[in-house]
Amino acid sequence: MGMKNRRIVLVTGLSGAGKSSILHTLEDLGYETVDNPPFSLLDELLFRTDLPLAIGIDARTRGFAATAILAAMERLTRDLDRAPELVFATAEDAVLLRRYTETRRRHPLAPQGQVRDGIAAERALTDDLRAAADLVLDTSALALPALRQVITRRFGVNTEDGLALTLISFAYRGGLPPEADLVFDARFLRNPHYDQVLRPRTGLDPEVCAYVETDPDCTPFQQAILSMILLLLPRFVQEGKKYVTLAIGCSGGRHRSVFLIESLARKLRDAGWQPMVIHRELDRAERSQDTTGSAAA
Repeated sequence: MGMKNRRIVLVTGLSGAGKSSILHTLEDLGYETVDNPPFSLLDELLFRTDLPLAIGIDARTRGFAATAILAAMERLTRDLDRAPELVFATAEDAVLLRRYTETRRRHPLAPQGQVRDGIAAERALTDDLRAAADLVLDTSALALPALRQVITRRFGVNTEDGLALTLISFAYRGGLPPEADLVFDARFLRNPHYDQVLRPRTGLDPEVCAYVETDPDCTPFQQAILSMILLLLPRFVQEGKKYVTLAIGCSGGRHRSVFLIESLARKLRDAGWQPMVIHRELDRAERSQDTTGSAAA
């Protein structure tokens, strides 16, 4: 593979948000990975291997500055046949604080101070990179297997042809998925949360699905979304778009949105597409149980 045709991925983001896990996944996919090289050596790294290249850059990197990284990406875009891709890993403050507490690490921007101050400083330092990123990954509720799946689907060396379609269910109270291209609001539909029997269940339960489907607007809503996405997807492919993420949200992210995403995924598979499904709030709940299970056992 010639230097100009290689895939180059720059991985950056907030400390503790999962940059190392992303790099490890890329390494498993066959990328040559380099974490925190001196920024002055960035161009030199391109000539050291013919493999696809993944470079980790964050606040610990010598010469780190958002403006310098963006300028380097513009230069590489001019010099190479394909533009480098920028991945930005982030997470909620509370999650980052918990991770630092669990690992007892010091924050690189607050080695002698409060971790919270370091997080705030790093957010300010990297805001421009997040805005320019090709992919923003919020790992707050993303379990490691799901994170690896997202990276594999997007950056696998044998998966560049075609369109990678991701469907996400989420709760509005947890914020919009930052990677979403299309977002639909299902909060107007009949809510199983108010049924005492159905409340502890999820949209994966047939009885919850049946409950939501009794809403007279449920089927037209589903059909409208399906018709729209089936119209858009072939056009996205024609335009050369490689990744599309569709998200459906509801109040708690456990019932209506989960049911709708599962239903949409089945219909899209019947139409010949292969969507990846992520249930953000269910994944978050599962992670919480995993971290507390050993103490409760």
